[in-house]
Amino acid sequence: MQSSSQLFPVGLIRAELYGNLTEDVYLLKPNNSPDPSVELALTRLGRLNAPSSFGQSVVLLHGAFDNRYAWYTPRGEGLALTLVEAGFDVWIAEMRGHGLSPRNLDYVHNRLADYARYDLPAIAAFVEEQTGWPSHWIGQAMGGLSVLHGMVDGHLKQHTSVASLVMWGTTLERQWRPLSWIERRRSILSGHRTQRGAEDEPVGLLVDVERGSRALRLRKETISIMPGLERITVPLLSMAAHHDPLVPVEQCQALFDACGAPRKIFQTVDVSSAKLAPTVPLLSQREAHTHLSHLVLDWLNSFATPVGSTSLHSYGALVASG
Repeated sequence: MQSSSQLFPVGLIRAELYGNLTEDVYLLKPNNSPDPSVELALTRLGRLNAPSSFGQSVVLLHGAFDNRYAWYTPRGEGLALTLVEAGFDVWIAEMRGHGLSPRNLDYVHNRLADYARYDLPAIAAFVEEQTGWPSHWIGQAMGGLSVLHGMVDGHLKQHTSVASLVMWGTTLERQWRPLSWIERRRSILSGHRTQRGAEDEPVGLLVDVERGSRALRLRKETISIMPGLERITVPLLSMAAHHDPLVPVEQCQALFDACGAPRKIFQTVDVSSAKLAPTVPLLSQREAHTHLSHLVLDWLNSFATPVGSTSLHSYGALVASG
């Protein structure tokens, strides 16, 4: 089968139509990490009979225990569809073993650093190859942390791979109920069985984040956990929910304050609703999107359409140096 990309093998594995919503799902095989079995699903949403030219591209990245349906349903709910209606070119990434991304051979040893070093740069490069310009990124909880990690370590190029970053419910702390000693003895934790979400997670990845949480509480310094946050220069919007028992506003604010972006906004929102589950961070639930959509749209509409493309060359350099 012919690849949809000149960067690495990419296949179009699904092309669906829900009313006038188009859903194209690509499967990327970047071949840029020690595990050659890694494949990443990337969903592009659009409207049937829409103008051939897309608007600014936006990449949505889910958090722990979640998948692409954190952002939309075919019934017409969620932030992703709001962005499509507003004319944006919407791409939804799914991390290893989530949604339509199959589990890689070394799945139980996946770490946040793997997402940041290998997976997100490949996603950014492919989207830029298809669209011609850098994307705005929206990261939910651990998704936002992954993008920050990638920029701090230099794997995601600021302004060329990431035009701006929107985070909600993102902290350097864990964003789930603490793991019990029984759960820590497992290699994989079921999100469904533990009521944490729709997907499973490697326990090692969760323990890594929790270890950082403990160090953060001991040292009281965000910079000691992720050195380099002061070098973040892309525009940054961070949102936190009042009265979220799992992700306190103060933790989101601490991470935001440590970032050196010259243009940055911190916004707190009230998303109280009887429909929201107490076992999942408030802003990680699709029902909360109605409280956030206007803030995100105002943010994205404040940017002029970027031009230029560097992903093909920057991705090749990454592979060569990795």
